[in-house]
Amino acid sequence: MALHFLTPDAATAEVGGLVALTGAEARHAAVVRRLRTGERITLGDGRGIWLEGAAESVAPDLVEVRVDERREVSEPAPRILLAQALAKGDRDELAVQAACELGVDAVVPWQAARSVVRWEGKKAAKGRERWASIVREAAKQAHRAWVPEVAEAETTGQLARRAAEARMLILDPTAETRLSAIDADERDIVLVVGPEGGITPDELDRLSQAGAERVRLGDTVLRTSTAGPAAIAVLSAALRRW
Repeated sequence: MALHFLTPDAATAEVGGLVALTGAEARHAAVVRRLRTGERITLGDGRGIWLEGAAESVAPDLVEVRVDERREVSEPAPRILLAQALAKGDRDELAVQAACELGVDAVVPWQAARSVVRWEGKKAAKGRERWASIVREAAKQAHRAWVPEVAEAETTGQLARRAAEARMLILDPTAETRLSAIDADERDIVLVVGPEGGITPDELDRLSQAGAERVRLGDTVLRTSTAGPAAIAVLSAALRRW
């Protein structure tokens, strides 16, 4: 499979024209991925534009690609959003990375009551930037036409308001309904995954009162780093994406 890269210039590129990779993306292509002149690659803007072509010149500061195919890929509908609770270590980052590779369409950092990690002040902006970088690289690895957006960190109250516009599914190992038994409809789906200590009863009540449904994956209890990606795989099959 051809290498894939992202550039905002892909949005305005036309068949027969040149698209340039510069900065970190050019260095990654030339130095890390060892792209060679004449090698075919794919390019995108992360918002649905998909280009194919061959590298005409390759240097660490500039890579030029001649476009011979262009198409527009529609955003998936309904969308799958992951409300991932902040977690210690790199468990939340592992969840976000795998979720992006598996097809999540947006990520919402959730400041849950039992989250050990706290995104406050400058740390909130830094954390969101870190997650966005992880999502971008995972999208490139997975050759995705759409790069998932990373929202600002939300409180439980803010998260509850999303239940008015989307179908909210709380992953809860004590729930009676299995996720695989859910019939998907046209609404976007928001998957809610708690931190290591789990979701508190108050949080469950608040989200449930807003319209959220509690579902479980199976008979085992998964880590916060694996629950979301596992659920996305189940939903991807149910939505006929796979």
